Amino acid sequence: MTIDYATLAAVLFGLFIAGTLFLVVRANRESKKSADFYNAGGSLSGFQNGLAISADYMSAASFLGIAGLISLFGFDGFLYSIGFLVAWLLALLLIAEPLRNTGRYTMGDVVSFRMSQKPVRTAAAASTLVVSIFYLLAQMVGAGALVALLLGLTDPLAKNWIIAGVGALMILYVVVGGMRGSSYVQIVQAFLLISGASLLTIMVFASFSFDINALLQKASEMSGAGMAFLEPGGRFGPDIAGDPIATLIGKIDLISLALALVLGTAGLPHILIRFYTVPSSKIARKSVNWAIGNIGAFYLMTIALGFGAAALVPREILHRGFNADGNPLDMSGNVAAPQLAQTLGGGEGSLGGAVMLAFIGAIAFAVILATVAGLTLASSTSFAHDLYG
Repeated sequence: MTIDYATLAAVLFGLFIAGTLFLVVRANRESKKSADFYNAGGSLSGFQNGLAISADYMSAASFLGIAGLISLFGFDGFLYSIGFLVAWLLALLLIAEPLRNTGRYTMGDVVSFRMSQKPVRTAAAASTLVVSIFYLLAQMVGAGALVALLLGLTDPLAKNWIIAGVGALMILYVVVGGMRGSSYVQIVQAFLLISGASLLTIMVFASFSFDINALLQKASEMSGAGMAFLEPGGRFGPDIAGDPIATLIGKIDLISLALALVLGTAGLPHILIRFYTVPSSKIARKSVNWAIGNIGAFYLMTIALGFGAAALVPREILHRGFNADGNPLDMSGNVAAPQLAQTLGGGEGSLGGAVMLAFIGAIAFAVILATVAGLTLASSTSFAHDLYG
């Protein structure tokens, strides 16, 4: 039996958008002053804020990007999972409590605490806007690739309209719901993402009778690289015979990547402003504790998803085909997780495959919406409070 998974995906997209719009409209009724827009009035509980932080942190770059990198490059893709997780430990141990104690709405509040207000706030706001814009670009690329896969779109212009539509929807979320509404959307997204990733992980392990060695062996065989697929050097910092300069540059790139993952991720503006949404530094620490459990479990699951896609999804499908020169059309693997879901459900053309693809695709789309909402809110808050204010 064949089924149109594009229709299923469109229905699930519509249900999620309708549900989240209801949440932000309801949140708007609870917002009475500017603090409600900037930081939800500092009224979120540790559990609520922990889920919202998890949603911001477990972005489409993680769910789609890391799983794709692992499926194509094996061990080296796994470095991203570890880097993001270590970065969160920095936030827990060094950032959460001081940030909550010294600021109200933005990073500018913290760095201007003991310095000249105008130049420091200007620099902080400019940094927030630049970081948010570049991070937004990655999320939007994921949105375009995902929706194009689910709806069967090949026209680049159609992808551009998808990106514009996602951006317009996020502006609506932020304008209507502010931080409170965005938090509600992110809480729902965190629940959906963890549920979907858990389901896929269990199905992957069940396909190999919960034998991890069998999973890794099959992944290495399907990769075409053999056991080298499970060893470092497949993408980052490889040893290049006869070219010590290129080898050295590769090692430096690897160190740069590690520093960017650990230090850069710990300083993402849409994550940091979440510490202002709770009433005290004690609750801020609790929210980080709630988040680290969800984040740690999720990044462990991305390893299973990546190697599962490598083992179960043919290379040609992961690369979205090859051109006339035999080069892959897609080296990012951004849709490896939805492709894995389709394979686990029974493959292309089957009812189970269509349902799984639409379900996981809708969850990934929800991830993108929630993350973009957080980034948009961080940018608008910084612009309004630090620059315009």
